[in-house]
Amino acid sequence: MKVKNSLTSQETAEMMRACREEAARNQWAVSIAIVDDSGNLLHLERLDGAGGQTPELAALKAATSALTRFPTKAIEDMLKERPAIMTFPRRAPVQGGLPITYRGEVVGAIGVSGMRPHEDEQI
Repeated sequence: MKVKNSLTSQETAEMMRACREEAARNQWAVSIAIVDDSGNLLHLERLDGAGGQTPELAALKAATSALTRFPTKAIEDMLKERPAIMTFPRRAPVQGGLPITYRGEVVGAIGVSGMRPHEDEQI
């Protein structure tokens, strides 16, 4: 039987803290979502001043990255050649989502929304 690695609540809290610190350092008002490898929400925070749509977009970016196993920027780039990607459910192919890997295996993803796409990804 295969043992499946997964994120713990302590690990997601530490990742969220690091994301919040990066956002604060740059004075960026964003929402941050962390999901498991199936795209299910584990932790979501909407920082002060973040727009009303940002929590949902952050969660969708994270889910997209977890389910595809790619950064959302890569999916965004693929759209140029394969626009049918947009028809897949639970997808936000916009830069700002990154997979979380452990020992070469995707165990979750982080998505951020609220700033320019490359700034979301920086967080």
